[in-house]
Amino acid sequence: MQQFDLIIVGGGLAGASLAVALRDTPLRIALVEHQPPSRPEGWDARVYAISPTNAGFLERIGAWKHLDAERMAPIRGMDIRGDAGGKLAFSAYDSGVDELGWILESSLMACEFWETAKRQGNLTLFCPARPQQLTFEPDKAVLGLADGPRLSGRLLVGADGRDSWVRQAAGLAAVNTPYGEKGVVANLSTEKPHRHIARQWFRYDGVLAYLPLPGNRISIVWSTPDEHAGELCALPAETFCERVATAGEHDLGCLELLTPPVAFPLRLMRVPQTVAPRLALIGDAAHGIHPLSGHGINLGFQDASELAALLAGAQSWQDIGNERFLQRFQRARREETALMQTTTDSLRRLFKESPLGLRALRNLGLNATNGLPFVKNALVRYALGAF
Repeated sequence: MQQFDLIIVGGGLAGASLAVALRDTPLRIALVEHQPPSRPEGWDARVYAISPTNAGFLERIGAWKHLDAERMAPIRGMDIRGDAGGKLAFSAYDSGVDELGWILESSLMACEFWETAKRQGNLTLFCPARPQQLTFEPDKAVLGLADGPRLSGRLLVGADGRDSWVRQAAGLAAVNTPYGEKGVVANLSTEKPHRHIARQWFRYDGVLAYLPLPGNRISIVWSTPDEHAGELCALPAETFCERVATAGEHDLGCLELLTPPVAFPLRLMRVPQTVAPRLALIGDAAHGIHPLSGHGINLGFQDASELAALLAGAQSWQDIGNERFLQRFQRARREETALMQTTTDSLRRLFKESPLGLRALRNLGLNATNGLPFVKNALVRYALGAF
């Protein structure tokens, strides 16, 4: 049996960033992942909006400076529109900051974390490897790998996604609420410049977001009912582009497809208990939110940041797998996670309901907020600082 202080199951963005964040600690770390990340040809259709707070986290762990700046697009404004004339706009300049965030490809970050992890002196990579058996003893967690060794650690972290094997093996409950929707993602080139503005439309058929990429390119996320998502993905490229351009009020002119549309199911997932003796969950293993805010990975990075700080600051006499010790992590992350889940779910419900009175009221709310600069700035600064 190979012995470690920390075993991380899942080498995605949350798990790998946690491992890299602990590179200067004396902890002996095992990272278990079934396959290494890879870069697609062209542009990755899976992108994330990274907040300044999380850009700071990536900078602290040494990853940000190695990311290709030509593959990153700053967000300098946001333009949000309702389904009956409501508008709300945010500007980095008006808020006194350089950027509201950055749009990055998922694989760009994943590959950078992976390359750093491979050079990390206190880390052993087990890849390709799949967990097969998990048991907990008073002083350690024991993980058996399929066709591989058994690993023991004072703490095991599950960072293996929404359908987490670790969470299920440990018997921790997850409350899933399917939305009956899919997120349709694709990358397109635009006739007009996007001016680094992220655009979002709350429509009768879902929520459509245009996220700026470098050059005259955008990535879209269209959260829409299952049947409509299937229809969109089955359309010829030119028809799909015209449908997206029309839904976006032709703000960016004609569109041309760069990557074919792909749909993934959406659901709200709440995990009441994210720590247990010898166990902690982070990232999508610990929570799931609607993608309309673009904050899913920001929550995951903040999980990694908070847990890394707790582990790095532990005294030699402290047991990092003790549940009372880990409760500090759970308490620190509970409020922000619950707030984002409630906010995104409430917004989705608000704009999904279609009575005329409610339509008028919610669009009036957008316009009223747009006319109150101090309220807008407070919202922006809260987002910049919290996520």
